[in-house]
Amino acid sequence: MAGLLSRREFVRASAQGAAVAAAGALFVSELALGGEAASAYQPIFAALDHFIEQYLREMNAPGLTFVMADRSGVQRVAAYGFSDTESKISTNTNQLFEIGSISKSFLAVCLLQLRDEGKLDLQRPIAEYLPWFRVESAFAPITVHHLLTHTAGIEGNAPVFLSDTNAKHRAANPPGEYFHYCNTGYALLGHLLTSIDGKPLGECLRARVFEPLGMTASEPVITLDFRDRLAKNYQAFRTERPYARFDPLAEAPAIIMTDASGCIAATPRDMGLYTQMIASHGAGPKSRVISESGFALFSKRHISAEEFGPKASYGYGIAVDTLDDHTVLRHTGGMLSFASALQVDIDEGVGAFASINAMQGYRPNPVAQYALQMMRAHRAGKPLPESPRLVPATFIENPKQYAGMYSTTDGKKWEFRAEGTNLFLILGEKRIPVETVAGSQELLVIRDSTLDRYALTFGREKADDPKSRVVEAGWGPLWFMNDAYSGPKTFDYPKEWDRYVGHYRNENPWVGSMRVVIRKGKLSADGVVPLEAGADGYFYFRDEAHSPEWVRFHDIVNEKAMRVKASGEDMWRVSAE
Repeated sequence: MAGLLSRREFVRASAQGAAVAAAGALFVSELALGGEAASAYQPIFAALDHFIEQYLREMNAPGLTFVMADRSGVQRVAAYGFSDTESKISTNTNQLFEIGSISKSFLAVCLLQLRDEGKLDLQRPIAEYLPWFRVESAFAPITVHHLLTHTAGIEGNAPVFLSDTNAKHRAANPPGEYFHYCNTGYALLGHLLTSIDGKPLGECLRARVFEPLGMTASEPVITLDFRDRLAKNYQAFRTERPYARFDPLAEAPAIIMTDASGCIAATPRDMGLYTQMIASHGAGPKSRVISESGFALFSKRHISAEEFGPKASYGYGIAVDTLDDHTVLRHTGGMLSFASALQVDIDEGVGAFASINAMQGYRPNPVAQYALQMMRAHRAGKPLPESPRLVPATFIENPKQYAGMYSTTDGKKWEFRAEGTNLFLILGEKRIPVETVAGSQELLVIRDSTLDRYALTFGREKADDPKSRVVEAGWGPLWFMNDAYSGPKTFDYPKEWDRYVGHYRNENPWVGSMRVVIRKGKLSADGVVPLEAGADGYFYFRDEAHSPEWVRFHDIVNEKAMRVKASGEDMWRVSAE
């Protein structure tokens, strides 16, 4: 298939990188469905297995757990690849995988049940339920509905309980106006659920969703009590720089996660039961888990959510999208060392879930989506669709547009050379490959140990015209221009900004590192996300036009900031660049 590495290329790339998908046929195991009838989708299994094997090899993923289901039941449960890449221990269908933000839909189901029970008004201000929640706002009150739809206008990854006792969350936008993905909001909604139900979050989720669906093998909150049941899981070996697809991985540390924004660890079969419920519009095996009106709210397009796709909207805890003119409910889940994807066609009543035991910057959406499309084709008696095209990390869209010599104002020169669909940085005798970061064509990484700590970006003559000429390149603090560049070459900025330049880190793995740089007279995080100066010493992340995320710099010592407060989280300067 076009775009796939050949067997020889794969072995060579693996030798240079992590080599987590070991040579030889990828191990596949299936869970026998017991007394249930044989799957009606048996004829598609071989083609699906072939694609998943290619996918794991191309994405350099260790292992994957998978389930497909329709309204009549779970139709296939399978596991692929390795749980332990060093000992070559295969994944199996009884292992738990952390499903990340797919947990949000479980929480939404519980809150909709409370609505059905007359215990919760979704349009009521959250402060009336949780008066201890501290938020500074010049706008109308934030309601439960706003939190469910990621439209509250508050920071997305701040802790609910801020470390500074006098600090408050900041509402940057009027509630309901803009979509901004907000883990903080769902963590807060978890407290709402436990407050109304009067018992711990895990008990709420188990009683309201797990038990009615028969999800007996999964865990509603992640603790160390069942670490031995989790698939061994992996993260980037170096966590403070962009990840290239064949970079080495390391076993991830164990975590405890009882935050409702992403707290569930599940087996594939149990996720099949959950998929069946969504495919059935909220109906469980014995009774409805969500009322018909509740499911209508769950699956309603409340707000446009382009983060999930150009046609996507957000419902309650789940994205609402269109695929082949069918309505699809879908969500992804990203943990420190797991990546998951759920896709359910609620028109046809079929769905699939996939999860990988590593975090490499992408989600296995192609697997879930392809399985869904195959199921639909089989049900209709049509030929199976072509499998998705898998693009190698070295594939660069039209690399010739970037080719040429670039130089800094002080004479440093970098030459980029296009060869086929690949791009190389030429430094003297060195010919260094350039690859995409997590599948993005906008962010690139230079595969060299001295040049991989920042992403490489290119700029065009007209920033808002993707067809205009490429005239500049950026790498961390370095700014390069080619002969076509005709703009200014010197830039002014407040000199106190020099105090802020540096590497900041928090060893909490959910926070990690940020390198603040100045390039072209502008402050940015990691040379990628602009930091726009606001009032009272605040700088706002401007990867989104209306992002509420912010940074403040504190504790100036010897003309250097020693600490950063980033949307409520502390990060400290480290001496390493």
